[in-house]
Amino acid sequence: MSPCFGSGGIARRASHLAMWAAILLLLLAAGELGEPALPSPHMLIPLLIGLVVAVTGLVREHPPASLNRASQALLGVLMGTYLNVPALGHVAGSIAPFVVATLMTLLICQGAAWAMTRFGGVDRATATLGMIAGGSAAAVASAEDLDADGRQVAFMQYLRLGFVVASAPLLLSLILPPPAGGGGGPGAESPWHVVAGTDQVRGLAVLGAVAVLGVLVGRLLRLPSAALMGPMLVSAAVTVTGVASGFAPHGVLRGLLFTMIGLDVGLRFSRRAVRSLRRILPAALACTLAVSATCGALAWGLSALTRIPFGDAYLATTPGGINAVLATASSTHANLPLISSVQSLRLFEMAFLAPVLLRATFRERRTEGSERARGSGSRARICG
Repeated sequence: MSPCFGSGGIARRASHLAMWAAILLLLLAAGELGEPALPSPHMLIPLLIGLVVAVTGLVREHPPASLNRASQALLGVLMGTYLNVPALGHVAGSIAPFVVATLMTLLICQGAAWAMTRFGGVDRATATLGMIAGGSAAAVASAEDLDADGRQVAFMQYLRLGFVVASAPLLLSLILPPPAGGGGGPGAESPWHVVAGTDQVRGLAVLGAVAVLGVLVGRLLRLPSAALMGPMLVSAAVTVTGVASGFAPHGVLRGLLFTMIGLDVGLRFSRRAVRSLRRILPAALACTLAVSATCGALAWGLSALTRIPFGDAYLATTPGGINAVLATASSTHANLPLISSVQSLRLFEMAFLAPVLLRATFRERRTEGSERARGSGSRARICG
């Protein structure tokens, strides 16, 4: 019998998974402790810890691929549930200008990606995913599948996220009146719930079914990063049609998803990778400031055009993480239906259009390469 299928091989694999599960739980606890002080602590803290132990050589292996794929599938389900149809109905009269604004944001991000490629020495796939506004966890999780450097993608994404999370409350405090009461924030369910609904058993069953079906659909449709995009597509369809609800990963489970993604990226760093990040820091910082300032100007224009308060327009268009933006919106008593609708629409646009743009770029490269090869062959034949 092959050792991979023998009792000893099974036991070793089980102990290996148990070890990584224990590590993830410890890092989850660290993320909970960092919740009051850091943006996206469940991703940022594991990423930083993974970076330290990888650079110092204490750990040289990565989490099992099965855990990584499972986290991508569940993250896709979570992203699909952000599509809020009732909220879209409430703001239908104002949504069209914001749809145009999200497309303009995509063009702005493409300009920043071009600048990172031109002046930062970053390859096009990495620059596109690193500069894409919205869905930072999805960009990081799908980097490897799209031939991008996940370390540089994470660095650029969290540089922008940290800037937006730090600056948004300060800016809004200057332009909005103080809230009349305490904000409850999104996700009022118990933090120990693993899905958003009250029926945990049913919610977990639906979550598992949507994730598995989504992976199969993603592979069948040959979607880029099928383990992420397939579940996202199926989850959105289930959410929009109202077939099921209350199955989005929540509380401990959502924290574990972000912990897994952050740790996996952190462990990919090395001394040479850290030196390369230091090299791209000036260009990444300049592009982050440019994208944020341009989105702010876009929000000002939308506010003047639609007569929506600037604070609402700013939070709806700001290139930050959707969870952080919704938490800020809730605490400042902003227009949550509008903000969640626009942010979720942009999340879908960015998540699905980024792989399309990357594939188009790769096709252009292959065409240019084949044309150069044909040209070289023709010159060789002429010279011969």
